[in-house]
Amino acid sequence: MSKKLTKNKKKILEKISTKKKYSLEEAIVLVKEINFVKFDASIDISVHLGIDVRIPNQMVRGTVLLPHGTGKNICILALVSKDKETESKKAGANYVGLNYIEKIQSGWTEFDIIVATPSVMNQLGGIGKILGTKGLMPNPKMGTVSVNPEESIKEIKSGRIIFKADRYGIVHAAIGKVSFSNQYLLENIGEFMKIIIQNKPSSSKGSYIKSIYLSSTMSYGVPLDLKSFVNK
Repeated sequence: MSKKLTKNKKKILEKISTKKKYSLEEAIVLVKEINFVKFDASIDISVHLGIDVRIPNQMVRGTVLLPHGTGKNICILALVSKDKETESKKAGANYVGLNYIEKIQSGWTEFDIIVATPSVMNQLGGIGKILGTKGLMPNPKMGTVSVNPEESIKEIKSGRIIFKADRYGIVHAAIGKVSFSNQYLLENIGEFMKIIIQNKPSSSKGSYIKSIYLSSTMSYGVPLDLKSFVNK
């Protein structure tokens, strides 16, 4: 297995030029070519921003509704008031009910996103540390705290993703699958980058977008030509 993997890596390195920045169209084709896993791998984008995340008003975070979704089955926990439980279940929440708070306290975190109603947020204090370290704490700015949780759940299930710059100022996101058509990936990435650019902090100075890489699960990153986005 190790020899086969090494051969694949050599083939990949031969295809990627270290001296070239690829157009988005070229990068999508190349990422598919260098994908060597046997499952339907995710296509991921990493955007390094010229921000200082230590300054509160330079934090970049938000949501974007991808036109064609991510291809992933997102597992949603709905921590909602009793009158919203039935609607949340119908909207597609995988787990519903405040009884899951106790399960989380015991270490259970088998879900991707929590959607909550404002009325229950004061009950999450006991699990705040657990959720915070995993980036799972509901947040109104991210659309995961809502008086209409069923709408948030439907949007997330249909392709709305949450993004947030890490401590290095890099935003990572899954924007599709290798099985997606090139056009679907182009449209998903275009929408994602449009929202990233719209979220540029007014206090950010110099180059806002420093670099962009496209990759698939376990593959090398392909550097993108920034002109694909910043000059549009």
